[in-house]
Amino acid sequence: MKAIEAYIRDVIDFPKPGIVFKDLTPLLNNAEAMGLCLDALVQQIGDTHIDKVVGMEARGFFFGTLLAQKLQAGFVPVRKPGKLPYKTLSETYALEYGTDVLEIHEDAIQQGDRVLIHDDVLATGGTAEAVCKLVERLGGQIVQCNFIMELQFLNGRDKLKGQDVASILKY
Repeated sequence: MKAIEAYIRDVIDFPKPGIVFKDLTPLLNNAEAMGLCLDALVQQIGDTHIDKVVGMEARGFFFGTLLAQKLQAGFVPVRKPGKLPYKTLSETYALEYGTDVLEIHEDAIQQGDRVLIHDDVLATGGTAEAVCKLVERLGGQIVQCNFIMELQFLNGRDKLKGQDVASILKY
């Protein structure tokens, strides 16, 4: 994992003072590092069959689509309100100050689909929890919540109790 971690850049005071942002754009800029990361994400799943990979806007799209292709599964984008062109289901979730909303196409997941939920970072867990609720409302069976990085000090796993949670890097 050190080979992958070498491509994660710390950006101090972004997006606001006191935050150390884990930037994965150097990883995306290196084909070999991206390949290593993709292989590590797939290893977390093992040989489990996946029907759909759900990726969260926007950074979950980077490896979510690659995972879907590698697993021969469909890809389902989850986006902010008004960004998806067809009928959607919405889920509101709590932020530090206020709330936000995520949407998924109402026909994106079929009853019994085996679903991998992917995002770049597990932080507080609010986004991932909202996506789990959307997938379950559509009848999907969540196989794993899969992340490149986990910020353990924010206790995001607490919001994903009962889910298989896997992350390559832990901070």
